[in-house]
Amino acid sequence: MNNTILEVYNLQFKRGNREILNIDHFALHERETIALIGPNGAGKSTLLQVMALLLKPTRGTVEFRGVPATPRNALAIRRRMAVVFQEPLLLNTTVYENVATGLKLRGVPRQEIKKRVGRWLELLGIAHLAGRRSHQLSGGEAQRVSLARAFALEPDVLFLDEPFSALDFPTRLSLLNELDRLLKDTGIAAIFVTHDFSEVPYLTDRVAVLKNGRLVKTGTFEEIFKVKPRRENYITSLYRVFESDAAG
Repeated sequence: MNNTILEVYNLQFKRGNREILNIDHFALHERETIALIGPNGAGKSTLLQVMALLLKPTRGTVEFRGVPATPRNALAIRRRMAVVFQEPLLLNTTVYENVATGLKLRGVPRQEIKKRVGRWLELLGIAHLAGRRSHQLSGGEAQRVSLARAFALEPDVLFLDEPFSALDFPTRLSLLNELDRLLKDTGIAAIFVTHDFSEVPYLTDRVAVLKNGRLVKTGTFEEIFKVKPRRENYITSLYRVFESDAAG
């Protein structure tokens, strides 16, 4: 498709003799959010890190806007991406400096940094925390800082690796709703890894099911779970996905 932003072909990743991933094809399109789900050990986080060019595949190609990633252009491509992990991984400095860090590393002019940091602190409701140090933040506040740092980079693709799993339900729900709004407003494409399937209908256009390192099913929420979003019984339907012949 001509609106494909990220694509992988014939992807394999091994650790020693153990095959972690074996994926024929996967694609992310402009303005799309894909939920990557699967059982523990399915390879979800590994696939995310390979697509984010943080891990080198054993075999295969990662393409960004139709251009294969190579050692020569990997850094330039990575600068069009941002990653939010389960742990915020904040520096021991102020909230402002944490959000500004990536922009400084990219050589963004000082006034532009000030403008972007201020905007994203405001949009994520943490402008009042700008001068607070990272160790003084709650879990939800720290993850908001991590999101602000990622969005301030104005990436083409945002990778989210179970970013809310350590948060309580009200905080998680609030951040999911805000993230949904921000992705729609900015048009940033995203891949969202989660083990909490209650998060899936809040954000995603498509769902990709990973099992034993292989993509076994992709489709809309309703196609995968066989129920309409937000109905109470959709979580239990997940197990049918893994146990069905199609997922075998």
